[in-house]
Amino acid sequence: MRFVLFIFLFISMNGTSQWKNFIISVRGDTLNRVDMNGKKQGPWVIHLEEIRGEPGYDEQGYYVNGLKEGLWQRFSLMGDKIAEEHYRWGNKDGKCDYYNMTGGLIREESWKAVNPADPYDTVDVYDLHDPLKVVDRKVVKLDGFSLKHGTWTYYDPDFGTIIKTEKYWLDKPANSAGNAAANDSDLQLIGFGEKSKPDTVTNNAKAKPKAVLDYEKKNSGKKKIKERDGKTGY
Repeated sequence: MRFVLFIFLFISMNGTSQWKNFIISVRGDTLNRVDMNGKKQGPWVIHLEEIRGEPGYDEQGYYVNGLKEGLWQRFSLMGDKIAEEHYRWGNKDGKCDYYNMTGGLIREESWKAVNPADPYDTVDVYDLHDPLKVVDRKVVKLDGFSLKHGTWTYYDPDFGTIIKTEKYWLDKPANSAGNAAANDSDLQLIGFGEKSKPDTVTNNAKAKPKAVLDYEKKNSGKKKIKERDGKTGY
């Protein structure tokens, strides 16, 4: 059952050997624990009153070392569920659902949490013409805390029909299959680093003056080309 149904009749406790602070619900559950290092641990309930026109809410979930972890649920002050979110390392991760006041599903989001201690991940790169074919694996640095990753679905909350869908790959729009495609623009877009370097000959050719290109074209195929190097004398 929801922690918020415990009527919020709590007794604040301090100074135990394990917890710096915590509260006891009317059912005897130990909630809102703060360890001796000042970090939130275990089950928590959060109550926020309406402020400056923003609606208040009740929230429940778990903390691990001061960071939200696993499923968190949010309710209106009338007791209606308005959100279910999943967390990892304190960041949104996986599916998150949002509802209106009558319980109708408004939106399904998909997130990928970034580990603050190790912001690198290995991802598959898919063929541009075959979104099911993996052609490479890349180690990428993920910039941010929670990245849009996967399919986002928007619903008509009254009829339950899908209004639109969006696909993301590491916080950027994805291809039709929801993957990163193995072409230069996509690789740069999702942070795989620099684009693959163009052909050396082509690159050099673009940098050469037109007179040099005409000279090389005129003498192409000849075994020996006599060139003047600017030296004088014998």
